[in-house]
Amino acid sequence: MNVLDMFRLNGRTAIVTGGAGRYGKQIVEALGEAGATVFIASRDLGKCEETAAKFRAAGLDVRALQLDLAEKASIDRMISAAVGITGRIDILVNNAVTRSACTGWEQDLENYDVSLHVNASSMFYITAAVARVMQKQHSGSIINIGSFMGLVGPEFANYEGTDMGKDPSPIYFYEKGGMVNFTRWAASVLGRDNIRVNAIHPGGLQESHLPEAFVKNYSARTQLGRLANQEDLKGIMVFLASDASSYLTGTNIPVDGGYTAK
Repeated sequence: MNVLDMFRLNGRTAIVTGGAGRYGKQIVEALGEAGATVFIASRDLGKCEETAAKFRAAGLDVRALQLDLAEKASIDRMISAAVGITGRIDILVNNAVTRSACTGWEQDLENYDVSLHVNASSMFYITAAVARVMQKQHSGSIINIGSFMGLVGPEFANYEGTDMGKDPSPIYFYEKGGMVNFTRWAASVLGRDNIRVNAIHPGGLQESHLPEAFVKNYSARTQLGRLANQEDLKGIMVFLASDASSYLTGTNIPVDGGYTAK
């Protein structure tokens, strides 16, 4: 196969949870540009529809489905709907995340449970449910979206001169750190079915609301001297979703400008 053809996703179906926000948009765009039919799935169906319509206007096959990761029945309905439309699922991107219990570590147990239910328990469930579809095909690629915060501890120097980072919570670090080894576990369990499982761990994303001091501090901490932009995940996503990475599974890849290598 020609090497460029290895990256093509024509005829394949992808589900991207939380695909209408932050990193999700460039993930959806990348998979769509590579030829996949992409389903954006999140609680806010209206926002998903709006985002999908913009991509369709650009010539991509992007559709919206409703998904509440807090509810098993919602996960099942979303998967059934996707399979009902295209007949298959080739790519699952576990990107959605809830931000509950992130305001310090003096939390009620219930707050932690809400976060763990969506960010951990539900990710296990949706991964297993989609894997059952992929097992019938004897192929598939599952990509978990972690964070550099799952690989290192907090760097308080990044927040000097800002009001950020003064009361960190362990939950995000705990959940994203757990994703590292869940990726290895799932790759081990599903490898016999030719289903690959990998994770990427993005660094900070450049956004307009970020304080100038944070951008300066964080950028100085990376080897490339900047935060991520709106295209920095596109290449790695297509690589992991496509035949170009057909012998790669169980990996955790930092996409962080060298932040975690320092």
